Amino acid sequence: MSLLDKLKKNTTIKESSILSKSKFFSQKDMVQTEVPMINVALSGSLDGGITPGLTMLAGPSKHFKSAFGLLLASSYLKKYKDAIVLFYDSEFGTPQKYFETFDVDMNRVLHTPITSVEELKIDIMNQLQDISAEDKIIVIIDSIGNLASKKEVDDSIEGKTVADMTRAKGIKSLFRMITPHLTIKDIPLVVVNHTYKEIGMFPKDIVGGGTGSYYSADTIWILGRQQDKGKDGLQGYNFIINVEKSRYVKEKSKIPITVSFNGGMQKYSGLLDLAIEAKFVTKPSPGWYAKIDRKTGEVGAKVRLDATQTKEFWYPILEDNQFKTFVQEKYQIGYGNILNDEIRTDDTKELSLQ
Repeated sequence: MSLLDKLKKNTTIKESSILSKSKFFSQKDMVQTEVPMINVALSGSLDGGITPGLTMLAGPSKHFKSAFGLLLASSYLKKYKDAIVLFYDSEFGTPQKYFETFDVDMNRVLHTPITSVEELKIDIMNQLQDISAEDKIIVIIDSIGNLASKKEVDDSIEGKTVADMTRAKGIKSLFRMITPHLTIKDIPLVVVNHTYKEIGMFPKDIVGGGTGSYYSADTIWILGRQQDKGKDGLQGYNFIINVEKSRYVKEKSKIPITVSFNGGMQKYSGLLDLAIEAKFVTKPSPGWYAKIDRKTGEVGAKVRLDATQTKEFWYPILEDNQFKTFVQEKYQIGYGNILNDEIRTDDTKELSLQ
């Protein structure tokens, strides 16, 4: 018996395996959404999506955070017909209409109201202990940013006004406990959070709740918002996904998603500028767009912006491997050898002289 086999036999951790065969280092199960650029923001790929682990959606109020979470939940339910959403609710700001808009079957959602960090921690750990890797579960916490600690509540009841120093520790403890379960049991967790402005001359957005959630997260979005104005006034908003942290996407990437008051989330938003940059689409004159035949270089018929937001316009481009590769090279983290051949050679020479 080899030493490796001996160590494997003696371990008390049943999930232990040879690294090359470990399921934890194999290709992660990615659940695609119907919005291509959301997939890019999650994975760096048009064909990617949400993976097991912690995804945090942070931003100020009314920045579409809960809606993005429901989009991810809806995609998960559509892929796995026996899947369940475990929905922890501290804000009660997600009306029934939201679930209907994103086609979330409310009969497959367990709604759990929570009032404190400790209450959430006890319940979610109790749930995770009884879940196996075969169970298809997606967990939504809406939100962690507005959740009080038990001490904060108790102090208020007793009339105390002292500062609460336990909340950040409680949140850090919560994520420290649940993060291993998410990976081992292939569970996506989507957490809605708030942001606040850093003090300084050039303040930047900081994710609330201390460092615990930041360290544990696989993906952190900080959402921004720009007005989308037309000739009749405000038509909606361009929400900007700022990738603050990711294991798959280049950090500080910015991905726009347009949401109109009348039409909702535009499925193909964020793609047009990319297609122009990749020379799949051109802008022959102001307000007009045309596709480019990649084989001949011929420019097609001119269309207005609204005509570009259709399946017929985008399907051939989205299926083109050259465009997929362009998007991946622009957004996805590349993994090459940290030690290049020159460094390896120098290290070998140095070792031989010692």
